[in-house]
Amino acid sequence: MSQTTLIILSVILAVVVIAVLAGALIKVRTGLEAISDDLETLASALTTVEAEHLRPLEAAVIAINAQFDVILSALPGIARKAKIVAERRPA
Repeated sequence: MSQTTLIILSVILAVVVIAVLAGALIKVRTGLEAISDDLETLASALTTVEAEHLRPLEAAVIAINAQFDVILSALPGIARKAKIVAERRPA
């Protein structure tokens, strides 16, 4: 093969590689734009759910958590009493 033919083939190869990479990058960009749109829709939906459904429950959650705090504070005393009862049981 002559040197001119090799140069032409190298240039053609470079053009093909660049075209394939450009096509791949365009496909990636399209996919990322679609994902971005979907995430925007999801964020909007979650904001609506939070505003309409979760915020009204905040007072109830605080009250329930307060009751759990009362129950948890009583557990060490219950555990001490249970230990005493367990020690008195015959083996």
